[in-house]
Amino acid sequence: MNTTSVFSKNAVAFAEGNRYIINQGGTSSSKTYSILQLLYYIASTNDELLISVVAESLPHLKRGAMRDFFNILNAEGIYREDCHNKTDYTYKFGKSTIEFFSADAESKVRGARRDILFVNECNNVRAETVDQLLIRTKLAAFFDFNPVAEFFIHTDYLQDAERMKKGVFIKSTFLDNDELDARIKEEILSRKSNPRFANWWKVYGEGEVGTLEGLIFTRIEVVDEMPETELRAIGLDFGFTNDPSAIMDVREHDGALWIDEILFRTGMTNADIFGTIRALNLPSRVKVVADSSEAKSIKELEDRGLNIVGAIKGAGSVNAGIDIMQQFARICITRRSINAIKEFRGYLWEIDKSGKSTNNPIDILNHSIDAVRYAATFRRLSAAKKLKGARFNF
Repeated sequence: MNTTSVFSKNAVAFAEGNRYIINQGGTSSSKTYSILQLLYYIASTNDELLISVVAESLPHLKRGAMRDFFNILNAEGIYREDCHNKTDYTYKFGKSTIEFFSADAESKVRGARRDILFVNECNNVRAETVDQLLIRTKLAAFFDFNPVAEFFIHTDYLQDAERMKKGVFIKSTFLDNDELDARIKEEILSRKSNPRFANWWKVYGEGEVGTLEGLIFTRIEVVDEMPETELRAIGLDFGFTNDPSAIMDVREHDGALWIDEILFRTGMTNADIFGTIRALNLPSRVKVVADSSEAKSIKELEDRGLNIVGAIKGAGSVNAGIDIMQQFARICITRRSINAIKEFRGYLWEIDKSGKSTNNPIDILNHSIDAVRYAATFRRLSAAKKLKGARFNF
């Protein structure tokens, strides 16, 4: 099994009997993967342990920690179908079990006791939920997170000298990951000396605690389902090799902007995109609003039968679109939309040399946001043409 120094540090911390093993790190530092490797090793070499892996929501688990865990088993050639309960999200190693459940599963959070706990991306889980999990955990608790801003792990754990007598703090960056693809490493390093990405580099490059100064969207709410409404459009941002294509279902209801992530994936051809949107069985009145810089792709999708138009772009269009989205009382994003949630939570204004936010958004990690912006801007301006002074209406 190929491991990094992050694995070794966590293994030593566990072997020394620490109760709190806290992993703060930048992007691609291998912290999540390394902890899961260690949990696999612990479960496979000990009898009758129950290990719980918890994240904000089930979609986050499925596309994050669970995917990594089963990639580890497959890479080692040890995955067994008969050990995997796909209904209960558990995997058995002899008499030991690793279970996966979400922090919003109340019965699980307040349910049975466990031996070891791993809270993945714990900055997105409520402190009260973590407390409930901890009082039911016998041996050790692992935590990992990107330090976007200070939160309860810093104040209630790292700044608590008594508690940290039983804890270890492990900070990691992409430089600790010897297995990292050279192209990803180069992409991360490309932002090091760019002042526009100062806060991004501090958090995701250096693994240091950042600041929410300059956060663009502050009224984000995670919801279970989308409302039924005729006020609807589909936003499409094209990508392929490095950037993902993003398709977002955008609706207005009860004074809020509602967003559901339909697609967020690289390598999507126009035929793939067409099939994905066609499968939605959209009413004929619902427009698909796409990045107008891809005129050829828009024409191809139109020829295939999509009700598609190009987004309104030009000088000031990005800020205008942001302003439209900020006019809503809140932005509601479905729980399954994990990429959209991550982008909206981390979308920042550039910071100037004095540390103040500017009026220029950082053009990074905004593919879903662009798709939503295209839809919102187009429909707002379309409505304005029909009725001067009309409120935003799809």
